[in-house]
Amino acid sequence: MKRIAIYGKGGIGKSTIVSNMAAAYSSHHRVLVIGCDPKADTTRTLYGERLPAVLDVLRENRKPDASEVIHEGFGGVRCVESGGPEPGVGCAGRGVIVAMNLLEKLGVFEEEIDVIIYDVLGDVVCGGFAVPLREEFADEVYIVTSGEYMSLYAANNIARGIRKLRGKLGGVICNCRGIRNEVDIVSEFASRIGSRVIGVVPRSSLVQESEIEAKTVIESFPESEQAEVYRKLADEVYLNTEFVVPEPMDPEEFEEFFRKFRGDD
Repeated sequence: MKRIAIYGKGGIGKSTIVSNMAAAYSSHHRVLVIGCDPKADTTRTLYGERLPAVLDVLRENRKPDASEVIHEGFGGVRCVESGGPEPGVGCAGRGVIVAMNLLEKLGVFEEEIDVIIYDVLGDVVCGGFAVPLREEFADEVYIVTSGEYMSLYAANNIARGIRKLRGKLGGVICNCRGIRNEVDIVSEFASRIGSRVIGVVPRSSLVQESEIEAKTVIESFPESEQAEVYRKLADEVYLNTEFVVPEPMDPEEFEEFFRKFRGDD
């Protein structure tokens, strides 16, 4: 079983990458996607609409069965959303902890699954979001970032967390925002933390067009170049055997690194 955790700053495009990778895998593998974000929006484009999150289900039924929290989406991908508390109330990471415990209790991780992908928020300092790694639900980690300062800053902090947990970083995914020299910036960042860029996802209007219809690019535009980008990324991750414990930059080193590119923004 391939158990993958995708981390990155909120809003950087993790959910789009996760859902399209899952759609790519679905033609040959049995896939489970677990959204570990309080927004509970990872699986919308796989299922076609927002799913009831685990925390929401538990509020109505303290002993749900698997069919109430796991829903089949495009290509047979099984979809779960951990969810979170009401805004301003409770711990944002609690949904991850509760969801993992429930799925384990229901025996989901013992079923015949080829690929599990976790979509994990990476710019909130909360132990709940470390659960996929800390509790060994995931074996390998990939960081999604753009070439923007705050995205890279979050990525460096994520690398620090991976190192603390002795996790295995498989690479950095550059989700382009269209800034100058973006791939060069992300490539140098990856090198600085001892890793590499494993995939580059260009900006594309097909992403928004697909998401308006609550579909992945692979479902909406299967023959497009963008769909092929996601398939290639999925293959690179699936076949990857190069992992490192990252070496995050200290604050001064990070500022020096980013200042080098300031004139290229």
